[in-house]
Amino acid sequence: MKQVFCIGELLIDFVAENQGSDLSKARVFTKKAGGAPANVACAISKLGGNGNFIGSVGDDAFGDYLCHVLDEHGVNYSLAQRSPTFTTLAFVSLAEDGERDFVFSRGADRELSYNERISPLMQEQIVHFGAATCFLGGPLEATYFKYLEDALQGEAFISFDPNYRPDLWKEHTEDFIAKSRQFIAKAHLCKFSQEEAQLLSGESDLDAALDTLHAIGSPLITITLGNEGTLVSMPGQRFIVPSIRVEPVDTTGAGDAFIGCLLYQISREAVPHAITNQPDHLKNMIAIANKAGAITTTGFG
Repeated sequence: MKQVFCIGELLIDFVAENQGSDLSKARVFTKKAGGAPANVACAISKLGGNGNFIGSVGDDAFGDYLCHVLDEHGVNYSLAQRSPTFTTLAFVSLAEDGERDFVFSRGADRELSYNERISPLMQEQIVHFGAATCFLGGPLEATYFKYLEDALQGEAFISFDPNYRPDLWKEHTEDFIAKSRQFIAKAHLCKFSQEEAQLLSGESDLDAALDTLHAIGSPLITITLGNEGTLVSMPGQRFIVPSIRVEPVDTTGAGDAFIGCLLYQISREAVPHAITNQPDHLKNMIAIANKAGAITTTGFG
């Protein structure tokens, strides 16, 4: 079984309990472990895989809590770093009109420095890049691109999820698109939401979006479509794999569960790069990953 290295942010989400109000009216918050790449590593480890997390948290009580959560879920975080900067925090509430009210206090996640000892460990393994905060500057951004180079040189199977957060980019969306495209050009697998596929391709039609994204580079693309399932595209084939019907409570983390489950299954393949030559096998893998994503929506957080 291959090792899966998940690179990106690990942070604290403070979720307002009085949903339906903006943050100015919030009084009570629930502390949650957050960060898409860390979620993916947890999903892989919970399924019995070898999930590793590479990122930075503060050398504080919140950092202790996050490391404890990773440990509880069986994730190897020995490659993570502790920073004297405070752990990154996000405060989130859902307003009455359905818009998310969001305040982000960036701290230790941006401080991840390059570790040359990690490169040999990633050789011929699986490396997943989750990009929510990784293009926002700081040592993390340079480190993130350097690990991409290392993964390519080590012939690793590369997975990329842009994890687009409009709240973090606002007037700088073009920067996000340009930097994401550099990873799409090198990744063997890309996982997008419909919004991300349209944003990064500049196309509203999904078939046209997929054509553009393939032209940029990635041979295998998945677009999650909620309860409609997952649209899968690879050379010569394009199909939708249905999902199961559930009563969703909270969709947070569903995409992370999906890609984590898919990467777990890929990690069990003798030659991960060969999955694009096995469409029926891939359909079965996507169907199982859809179930993982759907089940995740049946509970909070």
